[in-house]
Amino acid sequence: MSAFMDLNVMFSADRSRMQRVVETAAHLGFSTIAINYVFTPLTKKKQEVPTPTPINELIDPLPVVQGRSRPIRVLNRLTVVMSDSSHYRPNTPEYRRFDLLAVQPTTEKLFHACCMLYDIDIICIFVTEKLPFFFKRAPVNGAVERGVVFEVSYSAAIRDSTMRRYTIANAVSLMETCKGKNVILSSAAEKALELRGPYDVANLGLLFGMSDGDAKEAVSCTCRAALLHGETRKTASGIVYTMKSQQEAPQDSERCDAPAAKKAKPT
Repeated sequence: MSAFMDLNVMFSADRSRMQRVVETAAHLGFSTIAINYVFTPLTKKKQEVPTPTPINELIDPLPVVQGRSRPIRVLNRLTVVMSDSSHYRPNTPEYRRFDLLAVQPTTEKLFHACCMLYDIDIICIFVTEKLPFFFKRAPVNGAVERGVVFEVSYSAAIRDSTMRRYTIANAVSLMETCKGKNVILSSAAEKALELRGPYDVANLGLLFGMSDGDAKEAVSCTCRAALLHGETRKTASGIVYTMKSQQEAPQDSERCDAPAAKKAKPT
């Protein structure tokens, strides 16, 4: 439990607000956070996937993590709110701009497809309203075997008492099915006041029905596994990484056309 992570900090165009959130996260002891861009596609209208803002333009400079000598690590994440299977486009190049790819399914059929088929990193669980379906053990176990993690965020429980009931009820329902495995706890914070320290978040996991060990891993080891899974999406089983090769310089081709031997001097 040496590295704490919060993989869901909501994006804001307000640079000063983002700076305060990142500074607060570093002060609380988080070594890595992910700025979340939420994308809600429409069925009858084509929309552009948001483009992540470069970190150096959004936050400058990065604060040093409390108790460490290195600055906090800031990643980009895309969350697609799915109400139709056509909303998931794995071959879209815009998806590869993000370090993490998450989906929030709105139906049981889409939830099953996310668990068993889609090449994603995180499945978001509803916390602001009652779940429109029940968790079943088969798809949940399938997601666990594929290395996909489930995410429960807690900031909505801070804002409203009704959302607090939904957050606890939906989280408990998930824990009863997955037994606390492959679950990450994140903030989904929109401002600095909604962030909580990693040990407080781990204690919140006990309220959701997680064991002490699983609750601690939900803010550390399981988050790291999600990051590694995101990296392997861009590789061939985590072994081969493809990239565009640079074109041959013109001077090299001219050098190849030059005669191999020098002309002999006249005697």
